[in-house]
Amino acid sequence: MSESTHEALRGEVVALLPRLRRFARAITRHREDADDLVQLAVERALLRLDQWQPGTRLDSWMFMIMKNAWIDEVRVRVRRDAIFLPEEAGEHVGESPTERQHERLDVHKAMRQLNEDQRLAVSLVLIEGLPYKEAAEVLGIPIGTLTSRLARARETLQAVLADRPGASV
Repeated sequence: MSESTHEALRGEVVALLPRLRRFARAITRHREDADDLVQLAVERALLRLDQWQPGTRLDSWMFMIMKNAWIDEVRVRVRRDAIFLPEEAGEHVGESPTERQHERLDVHKAMRQLNEDQRLAVSLVLIEGLPYKEAAEVLGIPIGTLTSRLARARETLQAVLADRPGASV
C-alpha cells in the first residue's frame, strides 16, 4: 500500500473517532475505559493498515478491532480479578436536572439491563447504523442470531423505558 493511501486511511480513521468512542462507551460502560479502548484500537489499526482490504468498510473493520481488543481486556481483568464499577450513576451529580438528562439516564439504565451480546448488537445496528450483515460479521455471528438479539433487546428496552415515571412509550 502506498504512503498516500496510508495517509488517506489515517485521515478516515481520525474521522471515525466520534463513532469509535460512542461504540467504546457502549461496550465498556466506563468513560476512561472507553478512551483507552479507542486509543488501543486506533493504534492497532494504524500498525496493521496493510491488513485492511480496500473495498471493505473501514468502520466495520475498526469496530471489529475494537470488539476484539475489548474481549482481550476483559480476559485480562478476569484473570486479575479486577472489578471496575461503572461511573454512570454519579456522572451528572451537581448538574441541574432536565428532562433530556433524565431520559438519557433512563436509556443508560435500560442499556445496562441488556446482556453484553444484546448491548453490542444494539450499539452496532441501532446506534452506529451498521447494516445487519456487517454487524453480524463484526460480532462473528449469523444474521439470524443478530436479529434475535436485537428483537430481545428491543423488547427489554421498551419494557424498561415504559416503566419509568411519565413514560409515553
